[in-house]
Amino acid sequence: MTVPSETVDGSEPLDDPPRVTAIGAAAVDEWYAVSNLPEPDGGAYASEVETAPGGVGANVAVGLDRLGRDVGLVSRVGDDEYGRLARSWLAETGVDGSQVAVGDDPSTRSVILSAPDGERAIVTAGESFRELRLDPSTLESLVHSEVVFLTAYAPDRVARAVLDRVLEVPEAERPALVFDLSGPVTELAGRGTEPETVHGYLHHADLFVAGGVAAPAYFGGREAAVDRLAGVRTPSVGPAVLTHGADGMTVIADGEATRVDAFEVDVVDTTGAGDAFLAGLIDRWVLTERGSTDERSREDLIDAVRFAAAVAAINCTARFTQPGLPTREDVRAFLAERGADLR
Repeated sequence: MTVPSETVDGSEPLDDPPRVTAIGAAAVDEWYAVSNLPEPDGGAYASEVETAPGGVGANVAVGLDRLGRDVGLVSRVGDDEYGRLARSWLAETGVDGSQVAVGDDPSTRSVILSAPDGERAIVTAGESFRELRLDPSTLESLVHSEVVFLTAYAPDRVARAVLDRVLEVPEAERPALVFDLSGPVTELAGRGTEPETVHGYLHHADLFVAGGVAAPAYFGGREAAVDRLAGVRTPSVGPAVLTHGADGMTVIADGEATRVDAFEVDVVDTTGAGDAFLAGLIDRWVLTERGSTDERSREDLIDAVRFAAAVAAINCTARFTQPGLPTREDVRAFLAERGADLR
């Protein structure tokens, strides 16, 4: 475990970069258990209010750590109560937080309204992660990782710098790029990755994942998203996965689309389920020891998606994201109980 750095966007390059580098927010979630998700001009009553660790980058990093992977986080928090809390939570995990910078801007934090059926609404504030910048030493460190994960909530200058630097590396030596289109275009405007940069990841990422709200907003509808991705994810480009919540996932590879069912569980909280899914998919598909991705079959990919779906399902049975992220043993037990025989 590495204690997060106190420096701002000027870290020394890591002599031994983690196997996975995740770039994303380390945030504080203020969680409200509400009677209902309010309609416009409506209201709700919060029977409980709690605080928990969150942020897409931190959630994916902690998810991979919980599965036993070597992972580091590149992020930025504020020098305030929220930032200190986010860093203290991260320091309790095995995630390398030495590339988490501290700045003067308010820390990124989210207000989460969670309804009794597990559905939620999220409002995010704080400028700290939005002001993240990568210096040359950080860029050099991450390209020596085996996998680089990036969320579309990353500032566009960061997303562009990562893509440009990775593509400069000889193809045989490049880290695997995993990109999560984690928000609709309107939500990302001015704070996240711009459509032109998303287009670059669409054509170059080794794994492209998009959520049930983000994909239709970017591609113009669910069917349009499938058609567009099927035209891009050829044998020379890695697969894409569209997530649809309880409706399952669509796996797109080699120009073909395959639907995969989600697991049914008693939902407590869906917050962070997509992040848990990403951690499981990176673990099972990108980091697998069973040969390179171009040597594996569609059945291997479907197995990886089912494994990731199990990670997400388990996460939905607990409150908050990070406390409910499962270990590898938890996932194996969950799959065994359901007779899911993954190869």
